[in-house]
Amino acid sequence: MSAVLEATPIATTLPPEAETRVTLVRVLKSEWIKFRSLRSTYWTLAAGIVLTVGFGALLCWAMLDHFNQLHADERASFNPTDHSLRGYYLAQMAIGVLGVLMFTGEYSTGMIRATVSAVPKRLPVLWAKALVFGAATWVVGTLSALAAFFIGQAIFSSKHLGASFGDPGVPRAVFGLGLYLTAIGLIAVGLGALLRNTAAGIASLFGLLLVLPLLVEALPSSWQSDISPYLPGAAGAALFTLHGDPGQLSPWVGFGVLCIYVVAALVGGAAVLRRRDA
Repeated sequence: MSAVLEATPIATTLPPEAETRVTLVRVLKSEWIKFRSLRSTYWTLAAGIVLTVGFGALLCWAMLDHFNQLHADERASFNPTDHSLRGYYLAQMAIGVLGVLMFTGEYSTGMIRATVSAVPKRLPVLWAKALVFGAATWVVGTLSALAAFFIGQAIFSSKHLGASFGDPGVPRAVFGLGLYLTAIGLIAVGLGALLRNTAAGIASLFGLLLVLPLLVEALPSSWQSDISPYLPGAAGAALFTLHGDPGQLSPWVGFGVLCIYVVAALVGGAAVLRRRDA
């Protein structure tokens, strides 16, 4: 007796196009998963928090310790809000490094090939990375600024030097620091996409924020006054400082100039991402 085997039909129905189409929301979810699954993300953001809050508190303690030794004009110009937020100077470096790694980390591991294969148009990858990183940086930067401000004022209160959050300009300065750190992070993301190399991206960001101002200081004083306020660090600092340097831009004009740097970095990264192979 011979058995007759009947072939069982195999379902060949494909998912609807709407279920497989690449959308920005799906790319955002993918980038969020990648972002939160790396331990380096948590360590770097934690470093940014520690530097903003911890270094700011350390500077407040140091100022409190020798406040009585300051000259009368220095005591008169002292601003407790600005002093409590000075930890940003180091925190921006931690944020910048992580921003560069958003792109260059994938190039170093080769994962970028899988990413652009899944998203052939490529540009949604850049926008998604920028949105995910920008949102995370804004939350961390704003919370860090709030913590740095209140801890700093608690330190200064022992000598009745502290400021209140309701004082004129203080909310703008505190929330402005969160916006500043976000903008610096987005510049770093753009540099990472543009240069595709971690060392080159970090060096370029450090050069833009630290080296370029020193080079401008070597110029004649008339040139310095025309150039310095428009450098990214000085322009962005106008948003979160109450007593800035002479010639500093107004807060929102300075932030607008910083946003131009953000757009330039992201547009440059987008151009390279579209034209060059992964």
